[in-house]
Amino acid sequence: MELKDKIDLNNLPQHVAIIMDGNGRWAKQQGKPRVFGHKNGVQSVREVTEAGAEMGIKYMTLYAFSTENWNRPKYEVTALMTLLVSTIRKEIATLNKNSIQLKTIGNIEMLPKAAQNELLEAIESTKNNSRMTLILALSYSSKSEIIDAVKTITKNAVNGKIKIQDINEESLTNALYTREFPDPELMIRTSGEKRISNFLLWQLAYSELYFTPVFWPDFRKNHFYEAILNYQNRERRFGMTSEQIDRTKS
Repeated sequence: MELKDKIDLNNLPQHVAIIMDGNGRWAKQQGKPRVFGHKNGVQSVREVTEAGAEMGIKYMTLYAFSTENWNRPKYEVTALMTLLVSTIRKEIATLNKNSIQLKTIGNIEMLPKAAQNELLEAIESTKNNSRMTLILALSYSSKSEIIDAVKTITKNAVNGKIKIQDINEESLTNALYTREFPDPELMIRTSGEKRISNFLLWQLAYSELYFTPVFWPDFRKNHFYEAILNYQNRERRFGMTSEQIDRTKS
């Protein structure tokens, strides 16, 4: 039996978030520049997006570029931005063919104008697709996202739109960049690193975390299926005991 056939399609995470890590180290192993790893990582994006859509996952968020990544060598950042533009341009037809809607979160204004234009065009072109929503976290920082949310809530409180005593989890959630998406049930990080790296800090509060030593350019559908199967073998308790969970199921 193939890995895909072992997956319970009635117990899928609705939203999977992925930290696509290890491109540079993979390229170094090949004796190539870091950019070579980023270019080869595009195929992994295609495979994982296709696998998620095929099995029925509704949302997938890919950590493509953090605000900290702007501190990398200029040549690498320039190459990444060029790759981003060309990849989005090439993938629009495939996204539409598979009815995948593209969205983005992060400080998009920091991106080069060409990248912004390609993103906006792709978002507009795919806006009516409904099979899956693919969310690119670009120039993204979770700490900045939370600070922006606090600023929004504070402004609303000052303007009398909300009372301080009424501020709660829902208020903050609705002020985040991700307010139109459900929180991820599963977060996957490739390359063997075991940290969140300023990614969806609020949203991952009760997510299952899955770490794999596989570098992102080598990550394929079967690796994704392994992560889903691992998720399905876990008991999600949300602070409760196993006995309480069993009672809610009965």
